[in-house]
Amino acid sequence: MRIVIAGGHGQIAQRLERLLAARGDEAVGIIRNPQQSQTLTDIGAEPVVLDLESASVEETAEVLRGADAAVFAAGAGPNSGTARKDTVDRGAAVLFADAAQAAGVRRY
Repeated sequence: MRIVIAGGHGQIAQRLERLLAARGDEAVGIIRNPQQSQTLTDIGAEPVVLDLESASVEETAEVLRGADAAVFAAGAGPNSGTARKDTVDRGAAVLFADAAQAAGVRRY
């Protein structure tokens, strides 16, 4: 299975990526910081650099195309303000769901 995970460098995402890689699945972690790529590669996930705060539905759907499942594990973090929580926790979640639907991903 190919599973695309938004927030691919977070603690929950990394745990999931390790589990998926260990059982032979293809884990794809979406990250916005390219410096985090090696961490994902080291645990067996494919890093994809994409900023969900500025990406379009079409750009995000392109990453999701061919995925068997999509997991939203991104978050603005506990020390972020209201504006950032709106752009990530709400905005990016909606974008990711819309992109998954556009890409034909049936499991979210």
